[in-house]
Amino acid sequence: MSKILVVYCSLSGNTKAAAEAVAEGARSTGATVLVKNGFEAQPADLLNCQAVALGSYDAFSYMGGGLKDFLDRAFYPTQNQITGKPYVAFLTHGGGGKAIQSIESLAQKFKLRKAVNAVLVKGHPDGKKAADLKALGIKLAAAVAT
Repeated sequence: MSKILVVYCSLSGNTKAAAEAVAEGARSTGATVLVKNGFEAQPADLLNCQAVALGSYDAFSYMGGGLKDFLDRAFYPTQNQITGKPYVAFLTHGGGGKAIQSIESLAQKFKLRKAVNAVLVKGHPDGKKAADLKALGIKLAAAVAT
């Protein structure tokens, strides 16, 4: 059984709902999923998982502070210990969506392996976008085996 970490930051609740949808998808495969906001997540959480989902809202075309805080704190303690670990990214936004580039850029600095393309959600994730996020979780869980 795989262990998946979902780390997110949310102000309006949209990204939290997106994180929960990703987690639901991963859990449907039998994976154990730990969901934490960026300020609560610890470097040990990243070391102890087999795959990670990173999510944020779009903050002036950059990831939100909670996710950035986690990545700042986790970089040196995990360096060279998570190379090749699968990751996915997701973003909620109000019309921009460019912040996904900052998440994916930092994931590359961590030497994480992109499992599938990111999911971007304008506004609250419902309907098709919620299904896309659940599918993202399923694909991340499947990436653990590859």
